[in-house]
This record gives sequence, structure tokens and C-alpha cells, in this order.
Amino acid sequence: MVYLYPHQRDAVDALATGKVLWGGVGTGKSLTAATYYIEKESPKDVYVITTAKKRDSLDWETEFAKYGVGKKVGGTVAGLLTVDSWNNIHKYETVQNSFFIFDEQRLVGSGKWVKSFLRIVGRNNWILLSATPGDNWLDYIPVFIANGFYRNRTEFKDEHVVYRPFTKFPQVDRYRGIGRLVRLRNQILVEMPFVRRTVYHTQNVAVEFDQAAFDEAVKKRWNPYTNKPCKDISELYRVMRRIVNSDASRLLAVQKLLDVHPKLIVFYSFDYELEALRTLEDVEIREWNGHKHQTTPTGDKWVYLVQYAAGSEGWNCISTNAIFFYSLPYSYKQWIQGHGRIDRLNTPYTDLYYYVAITNSKIDIAIKKCLESKKSFNEKAHQLV
Repeated sequence: MVYLYPHQRDAVDALATGKVLWGGVGTGKSLTAATYYIEKESPKDVYVITTAKKRDSLDWETEFAKYGVGKKVGGTVAGLLTVDSWNNIHKYETVQNSFFIFDEQRLVGSGKWVKSFLRIVGRNNWILLSATPGDNWLDYIPVFIANGFYRNRTEFKDEHVVYRPFTKFPQVDRYRGIGRLVRLRNQILVEMPFVRRTVYHTQNVAVEFDQAAFDEAVKKRWNPYTNKPCKDISELYRVMRRIVNSDASRLLAVQKLLDVHPKLIVFYSFDYELEALRTLEDVEIREWNGHKHQTTPTGDKWVYLVQYAAGSEGWNCISTNAIFFYSLPYSYKQWIQGHGRIDRLNTPYTDLYYYVAITNSKIDIAIKKCLESKKSFNEKAHQLV
């Protein structure tokens, strides 16, 4: 018999096709979705569209196996299970009369994934799982369209979006009809509130950076790594971050933390950081990034190097209670999702430790301020130079 926590049971009862299961990282959304399928959608075939990492780790197969649902004919008590990544969502546009679980919100803008999503939901029942639902009202457009609230993006924008005048690119000034938007959002969101027993301990780790090199790059708009002028403001920001993130004091901080936490997850942003981290000695090193897809280490002393964009979501680890953020991400969603990798329902730990490398540079301070305000950092919105 499969046991559900009360917050999971309530969510299963409240779910229906077209709704968004909203639960913080580690609250058990996967098992909740599998239970919903068994109780309300089986024996249809079930398709799960998830992150590449969660697909490769077989997490969804594990959850469905608790109910006897498998991927082979004759090896399932209900429909056939298919698990694939968002990159392959287009392969399932012609599927009909099945049930889809869209795991981790990827429906932003109007690109190929959104178009495939809208074709699929027109022919099938579905739910969407999200730990961090829309940052702004534009993020809800695909789900609102899928539920029939609006015909298309144009109708939504005509009714609700007011743009700032005289700007080089479209910038939202404000939204109209907020009351209706709130009602529609409440209609589709199924929240899974859960009182956690884990306690977060967050500690800033002061690290150094080359102030002179930083100031010179900003003043001269010069890229010392290419020995050429910066082409635009985005390149200058990349240079600023590289000067700040490349200091050897960050690597020394990792080495010191390994004395306290011999099993340590390290989140980083860029390849030059990865190259430095690979030089750590006397410790098992495994990676999850665009280059390698290795599983979490299992030894007595290890570091798991995880690149934010590749691995901030869709996996979990209960063999350690410590994460070191080697550098800061621009994305608040990646920041929160990264924290959740060790904050799981079945973690044996009560105390979770999060260490954040931080300098007194303008770029670090600005990014950290945005993340603490639950916002993503935007270069265009922060005139640091």
C-alpha cells in the first residue's frame, strides 16, 4: 500500500485535468501525480514530460512502479508509461486519448515547447507540476490558453498588458484586469502546503576578488581574457563575473568546507569555474552539467559539481545535508530549486546547511539582493556600470 501525507491526499482530491500542482521542492509532487493518474485517469497510457536529468535518473519509473505501472506491454496494471524530456516534447504532438504529466514548468514565451504543449493538451487530459509557478502574468499565458480562458497570446495581451512607451524593446509597464487574472490563477492552481521539519542554516562565505582588475575592466570596457574591447554590455557583465568568480579564494573555501562536510554538493555557473573545481584533491569528484551526466557519488568523501542550468531541478540527494553555492545564478527559480535538492520528504537530516560564496563586488551584491527579494537578476534593469 502506498502511503500519502495529508497534504498529498488533499492535492489528489483537488486535482483535475488542466490544473497546476503547485508544491515547494521536496513536497512529493511526483507521487501525488502518480496517485492522481491511478485514481482518476487510468487505464489510459500516461506520458511524463520532465527534465533530462529526472528522465535519466528513472525517478518517475520508481514512483509509478509503486502502483505496478510500467513501460512494457504485459508489465503494467494500467496504461503504458512513457517518460521523456522537454527537448523531445514534439514527438508526442499526435498522441490522443492519453494522460500527460508536465513536470517542472518550461512553458515560457511562445516557442516550440509551448506550441507542442498546446497541440498535446487539445487531444489529451493533463496536469502540470511546478515548484515555482509564474514569476509574472505573462508566464501563465500558455496554461490560460490551454484551459480555454483566452484564444491566443494576442487576446491576453490586448486585454491585460500595458507597455511602456518610447522603449527600444517591449517592456511591460503594468497589467489591467488583475482581479480576473487572480481568479483564473486560483481556479487552476492546486497548492500543496507542507510544514517542513527541516531547518535551513544559511551562511555567507566571504571570498576575495581582484578589485583593481575589476575596476579597470569597467572603466576601459576591456576584456582581459580576449585582450579586446567588450562588444556590448552583456560581454562586460560576463567579464565582471569572471573576474569575481575566478579568485582562488573560492576554491580554498570549498576545501575548508570539506573538512566540515565531507559530502558536499557544489553549484556553479560557468565552465571556467568547473575547470578550477576539477583541481580539488583527495576527494571523489562527479559532475552534472552539459559535459557529463554522472550520478551522485556514494563514497565517504566527495563533491558533486552541478551546473545551475543543467541540474538545479529534477533530482534529489538525501546522502548529504550541505550545499555550497560557488557562484550566484541570475535566476531566482534556479536558486530556489538548487536549495531543494537536499530538502526532501525522506531526508534523514533535520538541519540543512547552505553556504554562499560572496564578495563585496557590485555585481555580487546586486545579484544577491535580487535573489533575496525573490526576483531574478536582469542586467538591463540594473545599471551597475
